[in-house]
Amino acid sequence: MYSAFMKQRRMGLNDFIQRLATNSYACKHPEVQSILNLSPPQDAELMNANPSPPPSPSQQINLGPSSNPSAKPSDFHFLKVIGKGSFGKVLLARHRADDQFYAVKVLQKKAILKKKEEKHIMSERNVLLKNVKHPFLVGLHYSFQTADKLYFILDYINGGELFYHLQRERCFLEPRARFYAAEIASALGYLHSLNIVYRDLKPENILLDSEGHIILTDFGLCKENIEPNGTTSTFCGTPEYLAPEVLHKQPYDRTVDWWCLGAVLYEMLYGLPPFYSRNTAEMYDNILNKPLQLKPNISNAARHLLEGLLQKDRTKRLGCTEDFIEIKNHIFFSPINWDDLNSKKITPPFNPNVTGPNDLRHFDPEFTDEPVPSSIGCSPDSALVTASIKEAAEAFVGFSYAPSMDSYL
Repeated sequence: MYSAFMKQRRMGLNDFIQRLATNSYACKHPEVQSILNLSPPQDAELMNANPSPPPSPSQQINLGPSSNPSAKPSDFHFLKVIGKGSFGKVLLARHRADDQFYAVKVLQKKAILKKKEEKHIMSERNVLLKNVKHPFLVGLHYSFQTADKLYFILDYINGGELFYHLQRERCFLEPRARFYAAEIASALGYLHSLNIVYRDLKPENILLDSEGHIILTDFGLCKENIEPNGTTSTFCGTPEYLAPEVLHKQPYDRTVDWWCLGAVLYEMLYGLPPFYSRNTAEMYDNILNKPLQLKPNISNAARHLLEGLLQKDRTKRLGCTEDFIEIKNHIFFSPINWDDLNSKKITPPFNPNVTGPNDLRHFDPEFTDEPVPSSIGCSPDSALVTASIKEAAEAFVGFSYAPSMDSYL
C-alpha cells in the first residue's frame, strides 16, 4: 500500500506542489534593496535570436503603488528547474548584480485565468507579504510581471521537502516528529494571528532549510481575513488531509489547520496519512465515519495529541478555544522551549548536509534534469497577448511588490 501511495502522490494529487529551495542569509541585508526593481522588459539572452517587442502601453498592467519600473527577467540567470505546477515552474536563479540565489516562481497568466485561479494567486502574494517576520515561513523578496507572466522572487530553500525525506525513511522517530510538528505549529499559529487560515498543510508544502529547520511554503489556498470566530466554506485542499467539515461542505474555521497538523504528525509517525485508502471515495468515507485507530508504538502523549487534533467535531478539536496556545501547552510538546524554537536555538534532529546553493541532491531529478526553458524570461508575440490582456490587467492589479526598507531592519 505504501508504494502505491507514493506512486499516486508522485502523479500529483494537487496542482500546487512546490519545490522551492537553501537559505535566505541575504534577505534581511539592506544591500538587497539595490536589486528591488520592477518592469516588463524581456530577457534577450533567454529569448535567443527572436526577441519580442516590449508590451505596448495598452498591454501594460497596473502594477500598483509598490511597483518599481526597473526589475526584469534579464536581471536573473536561470540555472535549474526545481519544481513544476499547473501554472508554471519554479527555478533556481542567481541575480546577476549580486550573485545571490533565489527561487523564482514563474506563472503563466493565461493558465491561471483559464482555471479562474487569479484569486488564489493574489491571495498567495498577499500572504507572502505578511511573512517577513516569521522564521518558519518562506519569504517573498519582491514580485513583478511581464505581459504574460507573473514572477515571485522567493527565498531559496534546498534542504528538500519533508515528503521527500519521509518517503526515503518511511517514518520518523517521535523526537524528530515532535520538532517538526512544533515548528509547523508555530508557523500556523503566526498565520492565525494574522487572521489567515492556511488550509493546505501537507508534507509537499513543508520544506527543510539548509540547516534542517521547517519552512512552510505555497500559500495559494490560504484564506485571508478569517477572524478568531469566523468561518469559510470553500472546498479545497488535498484529499488525504481534508478535514471532515470541509468534506461535508460545512463552514469551517482555523481549526481546519489543526486537523491537518494532526494528519501530518500521524503520517510522520506511521508512514501513511490517517484514514488513507487508495480508493478516494473510501478514504473520504473513512475521514467522515471511521474512528481514529492508533497503533501502540507511540507514547501516550502523542496518542492524546493525535486524538485531540484528529477530532472529527471541530467544536471539540484541540485548538478550537484558544487556538495555538492549546497546542503549545499540550504535554506532547513539554520538551520544547518555544522561545528557543522560534529563535532557531534548538539543533534540528536532521541535517540535510547541503554543500551550497548548487547542491540539488534533495530535489527530484524529474525537475532538475529538465532543461531550463528558453522562454522563461520572455513574452509571446504581442498578438497572442492582446486578446486577454484586459482581463489579465484587471485580475493582477497590484501584484508587484518591493518591500520597504523597514522590512530588513
